[in-house]
Amino acid sequence: MPNINVTIRMDEELQKEATSLFDDLGISLNQAITLFIKQALREQGIPFIISRNVPNKDTINAFKEIELMKAGVIPHKTYDDVDEMFNDVLK
Repeated sequence: MPNINVTIRMDEELQKEATSLFDDLGISLNQAITLFIKQALREQGIPFIISRNVPNKDTINAFKEIELMKAGVIPHKTYDDVDEMFNDVLK
């Protein structure tokens, strides 16, 4: 089947952000649009959400807490025995 050119208009910043996202996902903007349309036709509607794996607020806070523990800013407990750890965590 021959290809045709399709022109779309979008905000320049939106195009830059979309290109960056799809680059991270390993596809081009053109491939992403084609993928979306093919899936929409299969589903006969808006088909899916593609997103980056972005940590939520709780996960980001946990990462920060770990860094503070590693730096000795806040105390943390260590364990030599996994059973001791689970007993402590699960009480």
